[in-house]
Amino acid sequence: MEHLWATWRSNYVTGVSDSRSVPGDGDPEGRSLFERILLAPGDDREKGIIARGTHTFVILNRFPYTVGHLMVLPLRAVADLEALSPLEHEELWSTVTRAVVALKAALRCDGVNVGLNLGAPAGGSQSDHLHVHCVPRWVGDANFISVAAETRVLPLSLEQAWESVVGAWEAGS
Repeated sequence: MEHLWATWRSNYVTGVSDSRSVPGDGDPEGRSLFERILLAPGDDREKGIIARGTHTFVILNRFPYTVGHLMVLPLRAVADLEALSPLEHEELWSTVTRAVVALKAALRCDGVNVGLNLGAPAGGSQSDHLHVHCVPRWVGDANFISVAAETRVLPLSLEQAWESVVGAWEAGS
């Protein structure tokens, strides 16, 4: 087996161990990055939010691995799966399923990677607020360009991806 090393990613994955704002530094609560996005001014389209539920929400990753890279999160910032309430747990996983269905319908992907990085040692750059990655994949989408040129080729803008996925989400896909 050969290994493909992408050491340039280390700066991204190790750069932030805790994204919480510092209380008194413009945010008296010390909120997570995702809580701050939810509370920020602007509409869901501007923030990349695909959908909101009672206990969860879905957002486009602004630094995607591929087009349509979504994250499903509880509204409440918790770091660990076991910290979720039963209602949060149930809604999180049903929303992940709905996100996968919407991605397949919107982007006609060949597959979807679904996963979590729990804790900084697991690679979680925002480890204070758990989030489930839903990453659309196509046959042949991994190539040399990320390693050789430190570049990702994304054939759709975030805006186009948002429109496609929201359209599929609203259609009940």
